Amino acid sequence: MLPDFNRLRIFYHIFNQQSSTGAAKVLHITQSGVSQHLKKLEDEMQVSLFTRVNRRLVPTSAGQKLYNIVSGFVEELEVGVRHINETDEAPSGNLRIGAPSEFGKTYLPRIMASFHRKYPKVSFHLELSDPTELFRLVSEGELDFAYIDILPILMDTPGGRATYTIEPIVKEEFVLACSGRYYEEHVAGAGYDELTRLQYIGYKDDIALFSSWFKRHYGAAPSSLDMTLVADNTGAIIAAVEEGMGIGIIVSHLVSDQISDQSIVPIRVSDKKLENTIACVQFKNKTETVTESAFKEHMRAELAEVSALRLLGE
Repeated sequence: MLPDFNRLRIFYHIFNQQSSTGAAKVLHITQSGVSQHLKKLEDEMQVSLFTRVNRRLVPTSAGQKLYNIVSGFVEELEVGVRHINETDEAPSGNLRIGAPSEFGKTYLPRIMASFHRKYPKVSFHLELSDPTELFRLVSEGELDFAYIDILPILMDTPGGRATYTIEPIVKEEFVLACSGRYYEEHVAGAGYDELTRLQYIGYKDDIALFSSWFKRHYGAAPSSLDMTLVADNTGAIIAAVEEGMGIGIIVSHLVSDQISDQSIVPIRVSDKKLENTIACVQFKNKTETVTESAFKEHMRAELAEVSALRLLGE
């Protein structure tokens, strides 16, 4: 006798989410219900399908074999049923989106507003946070997708990168910068040794970005820097740079006006750039809704109009 199809479908989502809790959120049922269905399926098949490792459900060889058998059918069925219902529907419902704090505050409200004017039945939940937290929220099914910094030194991916679809969207440049006055008094003409002895404004007491900048331009990086201010907010760092407290690393498109009027001056010693990629991240096997697809296309179109950003994939 074949196993109950609903249990196979639940097994499929447990496999993709690597947890019964994640599967429950995707299926909109309780975690205990998911666990009960899994136990009954294992009893029916008289085999263990998962083992628990550090709060994750890792498939056994039998679980992997079963997934290979059922995954194509379940995916095709879910996509087919979704298309039956959505072919002629306009985007609607709630979108749960994550983004880096400053990037999100700068661009997402305006883009969401223009999308809402076009599709008034769509509402939004916007989560602004760091890459580690955004990956966690995506991995636990609390966000439909997120725009996340993919700078290697900042990235943490629960479950490994193979768990996700990571689509690069834009590149942004990090610039080492200071106020115009600070540049004239301390930076103009300075080399590596002089620069490393100046004052710096950093993010969360971490000099990793500064180290990356120095290595890219000089092939070496200081073991420490004189940090006159440490802040956990990009706006505070920009304000401190403008006030002449020292040198900070800033995303260039957030200070394009200040760079234009030279109240903030980038320190450029070569043509090399320290860039960060922002990518759209979601579960690899997640079926995309009409609303999600439409918003992603709208987001790309809107970002293409921002001259300070380099849109990828065009």
